[in-house]
Amino acid sequence: MDALSDMLRVAHMTGGVYLHAEFTAPWCLSGRLTPERCAPFLGPAAHLIQYHYVVDGESRLRIVGEEEEIRLVPGDLVLLPRNEMHLMGSDLGLAPAPGSEVIQPCADGGLFTIRLGGGGAATRMVCGYLGTDSTALKPLIAALPSVIRLKTAENGDGAWIRSTFQFAADEVVKGRPGSETVLAKLSELLFVESVRRYAETLPDDATGWLAGLRDPYVARTLALFHRDVGRVWTHDALSREVGLSRSALADRFGRLVGTAPMQYLANWRMQVAAQKLRGSTASLAQIADGVGYHSEAAFSRAFKKSFGTAPGAWRRSPILAA
Repeated sequence: MDALSDMLRVAHMTGGVYLHAEFTAPWCLSGRLTPERCAPFLGPAAHLIQYHYVVDGESRLRIVGEEEEIRLVPGDLVLLPRNEMHLMGSDLGLAPAPGSEVIQPCADGGLFTIRLGGGGAATRMVCGYLGTDSTALKPLIAALPSVIRLKTAENGDGAWIRSTFQFAADEVVKGRPGSETVLAKLSELLFVESVRRYAETLPDDATGWLAGLRDPYVARTLALFHRDVGRVWTHDALSREVGLSRSALADRFGRLVGTAPMQYLANWRMQVAAQKLRGSTASLAQIADGVGYHSEAAFSRAFKKSFGTAPGAWRRSPILAA
């Protein structure tokens, strides 16, 4: 299993449609998702990722605190990996309407809706979210920018995104059943596609977890760790498997990923263990053995160091948003 697929598996991401929105110029909206708003559709989530897809019209987007303003046109999809507060509108210089105050639930219990603006040029969007109750995505999220934009109208291989969203958005407007399910499944695929396309644009001197996936030796190391997390790895065994000296591998891995190989493995073992604690009924001893700890006491100490609480207590605790 490749490292990205395994990280997404452990993160156990779920997706949902948040709302469909109709705006008319002039308009400006501020927003950031909260776990409470999404909980009825998603359940508890430690981290949220928001997306917006422009069906008709255009909009501008800017992360609060940043200067860059992004112009969005039909077929554009933007993801906000860190769910940061942002502005959207025809004119971002206007006083923004708080998103929490203009979102309205549908009378039939379906999608939330937004209708906002002064009656001018129209913009129609579909917005949604992804959530995870795990912190496993942290290395990946840290390697991503605050905004990822896919211009599906300019990419032939993005036609599936464009056509499926167009179909689903039309279904929502017409009130036909099944649209929410279609968009919920699609949102999970969109995140993976966005990450892949962003990784393809990284410069040669880029660093971070995604950059590590492009290096053959680092990618091999990550794949080995993710494929066999419970193996008792040693520096020498890892060096032989990867085909690089210990020192060269440590330098390469540390420069790209930002941590030593064995430290990465230790951190990842804790993420896998955390997912198993909440997602299975396995005993602590079974979970410890599955992530390479043959001593339950040693596992408990390592887990408490990572999460600040013992495994048993953490298993019983509520999920807190990151």
